[in-house]
This record gives sequence, C-alpha cells and structure tokens, in this order.
Amino acid sequence: MTHEKLTMAQALNRALRDAMTEDPSVVVFGEDVGPLGGVFRITDGLTADFGEDRCFDTPLAESGIVGVAVGMAMNGMRPVVEMQFDAFAYPAFEQIVSHVAKMRNRTRGRVALPMVIRIPYAGGIGGVEHHCDSSEAYYAHTPGLHVVTPSTPGDAYSMLREAIASPDPVVFLEPKKLYWSKEEVELGRSSAAIGRAVIRREGTDATIIAYGPSVPVALEAAEVADREGRSLQVVDVRSIVPFDDETICAAVRSTGRAVVVAEAAGFASVASEIVARVTERCFHSLAAPIRRVAGLDIPYPPPKLEHLYLPSVDRILDAVDDLQWENS
Repeated sequence: MTHEKLTMAQALNRALRDAMTEDPSVVVFGEDVGPLGGVFRITDGLTADFGEDRCFDTPLAESGIVGVAVGMAMNGMRPVVEMQFDAFAYPAFEQIVSHVAKMRNRTRGRVALPMVIRIPYAGGIGGVEHHCDSSEAYYAHTPGLHVVTPSTPGDAYSMLREAIASPDPVVFLEPKKLYWSKEEVELGRSSAAIGRAVIRREGTDATIIAYGPSVPVALEAAEVADREGRSLQVVDVRSIVPFDDETICAAVRSTGRAVVVAEAAGFASVASEIVARVTERCFHSLAAPIRRVAGLDIPYPPPKLEHLYLPSVDRILDAVDDLQWENS
C-alpha cells in the first residue's frame, strides 16, 4: 500500500485510473468526461492515457447514457457513467428504476449489472437550479441499487474502487462541496466501506448521525460543543444502501441521544428512515426522541439563499440542546 495527499477530486480520478489499469473491462463515459476531463475534472487525463475507447464523451442524453451502460454491463463490461450534476440525472431515472435496479431480479439472478452511476450531488457551491440537489432518497427507495456517499478523500478512493468491483449496480453520490477537501489517502483496494458506517469522532453525551456533505458540518458542531462542555459522537453513515444498523445503533445506545443531519428535505427522506430504524431498534435505550436537522421542505433555493437551507453548526447544536437534558 502507498499513501498520497490528495483532494477528493484527485482521489476519485486515481480510483478510476487504477481500476482502468487493472481491468480492461472498465470504461468511463458521460457528458464532457473525455478530453475536457469533466466539469469537476474527475476524469482529467483518462482519455489521453487510455484512449477514446475507454473514456469518451456522449451526447447530452442521460437516459441514453445509462441505457448504453445497461447493455454494456449485460455483455461483460464494467461501465462507470457520470451524470455531471445531480438534477441532470432525472431524465435517466426510468432507466435506473426500471432496468438497472431490476435486471438481476428480472432474470432470476442470471444477469448482473456491474455498473457505477457517478453523481456529483448536494449543495454548498452556490449552484443554480438543476446544478444542486439532494436526490439520495429516490435511489435509496429503489430496491436493487446500492447507494453510497463518501465524506473524505480516502473513502472516495476506496469506495469507488469497491463500487467498480461490485457485481451489483452502485449509485455513487459525490458531495460537490467536498471535491477540494484534502487528506492522506491509502491507495489500493483494502476497504470494505459499502455496507459499513464508521465512527468519525468519539463522544459520550449524544450521537450525531450524518453522511456525505453533512459529515464535516457535524464534526465542526462537535468541536464547538466540546468547548461548551458537551461530548458529541459523530457517525458517518457512508453506505445508505445497504445500511449498517449494527454500528449506528450501537453508537446511539452508547449515548442514549441522537440527532440525524442531512441536506435533503426532511419529509420522506433518508434522514426519516434513519430515525425510524434507530427508534425501532434502540427505543428502550433512548433518553429523548431523535431529532432531525435537514433541508427545508421546499425546492432547492437560489445560490444566495442556500446558507439558510443547508444544515449548519447552529442548527445542529440547537437540536442537541433540545434532547431533554436534565439539569440544563
């Protein structure tokens, strides 16, 4: 194993590069992913190094991109497609729900679809309409898909390698605002993150459950709380589907209080599902009802207003304060 200090964007690029080097069946395609290297430069240099047969541009037709990937995956390839922006993926939703998610079941297990749908997602970059959205609940509600989202460059690398190697289709949600975060990354396939949450910070008073772009905000809130005399544990879900009930419930039982943080609108959300699952499994260990800090139940706001919509340190700490503390 080797280590390099990489941004999340660089880590994703390296994951694609390493997977393509090791396995000639891995192909990358989507809008502007070829010579340009993608809007966020995730595919930078791949066409030059692997040729236009392995990394190529497509027409502006998301349904066609995913449909072609389905055919490729059915015939022995491992396609990795980019949707460019979260809300651009909706024209492909019929392909994803009707075919990507159902092919293994439809063929009674005879046909697998080893493919990855990469989606730059969520807010924090001041994007205009259709360029920022939190769409994880749509995919998580669809049986047959794995849905994951990294919060660190190290997880971005290892989870993308794992997703490409998976025999099942993976929706890989990449937090746009974290593309430029940087850390030391262990290169090589050693992770087993799909299906496993991780404790990012130990704490004893309450558990903050977050994923993707909300994890750094949760960690910042824990830092502020520590200075105010409260010890907050932070759990990174990482894998929305399959979901790690064991790790997350053990964390909540250890503190007896929990707050779930996510950027998506709260109604019928992944955050709602987490609250339900944890409540069902940890009811007798809870000292207070679980709180949610989520996006508002409105269409995603204009860039200058998104700071009012996204979960913040103050909103998280307000939810923590609402956890029925004794003598407070």
